[in-house]
Amino acid sequence: MSYIQSIRKLIGNEMLMTIGCGIILEKDNQILLQHRTDQNVWGIPGGVMEPGETFLETAVRETYEETGLKAEQLELFGIYSGQEGFATYSNGDKVFSVQIIFHSSCFTGQLLQRTEESHEHRFFSRHNLPHLNTHQARFIHDWVNKVNFPIVK
Repeated sequence: MSYIQSIRKLIGNEMLMTIGCGIILEKDNQILLQHRTDQNVWGIPGGVMEPGETFLETAVRETYEETGLKAEQLELFGIYSGQEGFATYSNGDKVFSVQIIFHSSCFTGQLLQRTEESHEHRFFSRHNLPHLNTHQARFIHDWVNKVNFPIVK
């Protein structure tokens, strides 16, 4: 059982603050996005930090679990907080998430198309993005607009 699942047993749907870590994986000037199974949206691979992990460990673990790719040579892309961090999921769970986002063009492994959390993975150009996860759109748009990183918002 994950940390979040343990806490949810105690607090139910009440607001929970989380730390999310993800990686913008870039190849040939394109970004890797995953089509989520829980929503009909696309976003970068990543997930919630477990107690004792570093930001980098979380980002690498979550990305590997969701894509089969082992990211290396990560650089801090941005730290995102503020009103966009609030969400209420379809099951009623409320969260406020701070997002630590990394960037890498160096990764190995075989890209998995289907995982428990994703219908598919695909690389997209800056000018041909699908319907984005609203909680991730701001850092994906920062990548699209080639905003210099690290970004703190």
